[in-house]
Amino acid sequence: MTQLIHFEELTWPEIARLPRNCPIILPLGNGFDWLKLSEALSNPTQIALLPAFPYGWRGSLLPLPEHILNRYIANLLQSIRDDGFTQVFALTNSGIQLELGASQIVQPVLQQSYPLWNPSDIEKVVLIPIGHTEQHGYHLPLSTDTEIIQAIAQGVIHAIPEKAICLPTMPYGVSTHRNAFAGTMNAGGRAFEDFYLAVIDALVLKGFTRFYLMSGHGGNCSFLVNVVKYAGERYPQIFCATSYLYLNTPEGIRQLETHRQSSIGGMGHACELETSLMLLLKPDLVYMDRVIDETEFISTPSYFMDWIEGGALIANPPWTDDTRTGAYGAGSLGTIEKGRIWLDAAIKEKIAHVDEINEQYQRRLKRKINL
Repeated sequence: MTQLIHFEELTWPEIARLPRNCPIILPLGNGFDWLKLSEALSNPTQIALLPAFPYGWRGSLLPLPEHILNRYIANLLQSIRDDGFTQVFALTNSGIQLELGASQIVQPVLQQSYPLWNPSDIEKVVLIPIGHTEQHGYHLPLSTDTEIIQAIAQGVIHAIPEKAICLPTMPYGVSTHRNAFAGTMNAGGRAFEDFYLAVIDALVLKGFTRFYLMSGHGGNCSFLVNVVKYAGERYPQIFCATSYLYLNTPEGIRQLETHRQSSIGGMGHACELETSLMLLLKPDLVYMDRVIDETEFISTPSYFMDWIEGGALIANPPWTDDTRTGAYGAGSLGTIEKGRIWLDAAIKEKIAHVDEINEQYQRRLKRKINL
């Protein structure tokens, strides 16, 4: 009997220990027959399932040009091959033509249903949450960034359904440091930018005018700034915005400073903040007995690591310069109580951003009309 492993629920050392002939599967959507997949792969002992790719393919909620989707998927598959895995496949429904050759498995999918766009939805802000699948030290799962930004986006929709709608959370982003630790994916910066500009293209064609690209992963943020710039140039009638992660406004920073126990360097990655949030959201995937605090980032006045990255210098040195375990910060100080406070603050911050995006759009539209 083949054991199905959920790749994103593992820590990076667990990924490193997987046999390199273990099949790794990236499904485009859900509803596949895993028994038939196992048979097609000659019934291996284990199959590791990556998080489902939520949209972009023909027949999905938001289909995109296949050459753009293909580059994104191909880069993700290559990430796994770079870790030494020899059987890496995209699993798709029939009718999807990706240029992946033998790396694409086609299987009829069970019926999939997608939420329909309501006519009134075009007056709402479209939230586009983007997480990532990457290492988070010894004690947190690869899904950390995805789980957190998904919870924030869902909190916003629950609070203000009349003002915003939400795309499914994308579990794949950009990690330029991906070779340092096993299991870290990388969509590639240019493929990522092209994909999300295509997302905006498709939504604009449907009549939407307001967009908020929300990232739970720091590596996505600089590329999302480029997407926003391209989109604003291409569509002067819309308002498209992004921001750096979450808890970055004056009130968000105040909530961090009020409740944190670590000093500067204690909040960066797999840190006091992310550990607290994951203890609240997915406590069964957090291993506090494995935490190793790493706060000795090579810091200078203009370049240091904390949640709000400091200094005038922007750089991208190898992660292994500053961390042995993949963590930046004091994960041992994470608690459920702090996670609850910080999640609530992050949701309120994003609600305020939605209101600002609406205001910006309306006031700019009025000015255009009055010219």
